Amino acid sequence: MIAWLGIGVVIALAALGAPIFAVVVVATALGFYLAGIDLTVIVIEIYRIADTPLLVSLPLFTFAGYLLSETQTSQRLMNVTTSLFGWMPAGLAIVGFVACAIFTALTGASGVTIVALGALLLPMLRKAGYSQSYSLGLVTSSGSLGLLIVPSIPLILYGIIAQQVQVGEPFTIPQLFIAGLVPCLLMLIALSAWTIWKHGNVERIAFSWKNVGRSLLAAKWEIPLPFIVLLSIYTGVLAISEAAALTALYVLVVEVFVLKELKLTELPRVIRETMMMVGSILLILGCALALTNYFVDAQVPQKIFNTINATVDNPLVFLILLNLFLLLLGALLDIFSVVVIMVPLILPVAVAFGIHPLHLGVIMMANLQIGYFTPPIGMNLFIASYRFDRPIVELYRACLPFMVVLMGVLMLITYVPFLSLWFLELG
Repeated sequence: MIAWLGIGVVIALAALGAPIFAVVVVATALGFYLAGIDLTVIVIEIYRIADTPLLVSLPLFTFAGYLLSETQTSQRLMNVTTSLFGWMPAGLAIVGFVACAIFTALTGASGVTIVALGALLLPMLRKAGYSQSYSLGLVTSSGSLGLLIVPSIPLILYGIIAQQVQVGEPFTIPQLFIAGLVPCLLMLIALSAWTIWKHGNVERIAFSWKNVGRSLLAAKWEIPLPFIVLLSIYTGVLAISEAAALTALYVLVVEVFVLKELKLTELPRVIRETMMMVGSILLILGCALALTNYFVDAQVPQKIFNTINATVDNPLVFLILLNLFLLLLGALLDIFSVVVIMVPLILPVAVAFGIHPLHLGVIMMANLQIGYFTPPIGMNLFIASYRFDRPIVELYRACLPFMVVLMGVLMLITYVPFLSLWFLELG
């Protein structure tokens, strides 16, 4: 009776809009209390999070992303990609896909991409001859394309939690980023191919070496950034936390002291906003890992596996159900909440079905990426509706074709593990 009453309290808190960390803390405390375990274990788990070296990368990469979103980086990025790819069939749309993916990876926020790049891209697409529906669908759906590209914050978060859970084959964060490269490229290629087929006759932007040189010169400080991060991580010169520190320092110096697009007096505000964002993630993470310990003690993952295994004995069927479940969660919750709460539950079950943790990470990010603009309440839909002052139903229709294309790629990367694990199998 007490257990059901407690569950009712947790559900009521969530329904009333209580912060997710509060719901998780109450659920955790309730579980340990009913199990007769001292509640100090929650504090111990939160402290253990603070002692995780990889965790340093989260606030540093997030800070760099906030700095970039406050400056004219989005405009310079659009100019570079337009000058390089605008001459191709449907070149401006392809520019949109690439620019949005890179900007989302750098800033770590889908909504920022829609607000910053969408405001530039939407009028450019309309002027070039793309339909209103297609243009809205592109800027809304492309805002989350960079979740599989370094230094994606949600992907790093998945890696940290998966390593804490300690089931399945061990892996490193750089391996996780390598696993996401081919799936991300497939998504960009599929969207570009469909766009060329549908809008290949749209007027192109004439190629000019002068424009290329001018745009590259204007973005000379931002262009090295992805290469610094990629090379330092993949070559093993720097650990992921060291690469994050270098990235944050580089962006800070360039944007504040070299380009001077962000005043020194505005820096405290940016730091405050960054730390509020990171603080909420870390609080949820610490509470969620405490809840994970309760789940392990109560053998919840094993019970879930046994329940699923009683009706589903095929890994392919399990993956279908997993995709549907993750798409639903991606449409209902923010990505950080889904990752910190569900990874400890899903990962042991997936490993029991023979799914590699790296492959699961790619599947999860791909699903949540699509969930961002899945009706009825995908976050990107409401951000775009507010930003461009369009009815939400219009955005549902606009995003549907993009969802179909990306769902096709999702099926491919779900059922062909080699696309994510090729470097392990070849190595």
